[in-house]
Amino acid sequence: MSSKDMGKIKVKQIKSLAGIKDIHRKSVKGLGLRKINHVVEVLDSPENRGMINKVSHVVEIVD
Repeated sequence: MSSKDMGKIKVKQIKSLAGIKDIHRKSVKGLGLRKINHVVEVLDSPENRGMINKVSHVVEIVD
């Protein structure tokens, strides 16, 4: 499946990165989020879905 065929999803950081595991911090940074209430649009790929699932307590999917 090419990146052109995949949809996009908006992800919003809702909590601080203070006190969370380093691997979770890297997942949030990998999604392109920088600070609380920052919203980014990422490709709806299995890799990005995995990062979102790993840090679901820190981010949310926005409609």
